[in-house]
Amino acid sequence: MRYATQLSTPLGPVTLASDGEHITGLWFEGQKHFAAGLRDPAWNDALPVFARAAGWLERYFRGEAPAMDLPIAPGGTPFQRAVWARLCTIPYGQITTYGDIAKAMGAGARAVGAAVSRNPISLLIPCHRVVGTGGGLTGYAGGLDKKRFLLALEGRNCAIDNAPCV
Repeated sequence: MRYATQLSTPLGPVTLASDGEHITGLWFEGQKHFAAGLRDPAWNDALPVFARAAGWLERYFRGEAPAMDLPIAPGGTPFQRAVWARLCTIPYGQITTYGDIAKAMGAGARAVGAAVSRNPISLLIPCHRVVGTGGGLTGYAGGLDKKRFLLALEGRNCAIDNAPCV
């Protein structure tokens, strides 16, 4: 069974999905690939994993660096899951590039970019911490305005598109 709920954030509503034990999706309203794979969920605001995720999001949006202690289970290809696992190693407030991830994985930067863009669990799998070569903002399924906000919340200044984040 698939479950879903919606929560409010400073960036607007997010939809969370779960298999009952793990978070399987987190999407900003209107983002690319919104609710991909989520078909006819049972809406259930009372799932314990949703309560834990709500607490995590509250701490995160207060500017804290909450430990990623939520159970997640993103669906995807083995390569996508490997890229998403790599994203989970990027520390709060830090950034890396698509090229750096590709080099570390022995893969092409475009393949990494495609996997990053299909991340089904935004924020919890921190794809917003991946920037273009030279540190400029590029791509984010939720929109560059949200990416800029999230990086600023984590102490990174990315005020100008395609200029290095500092």
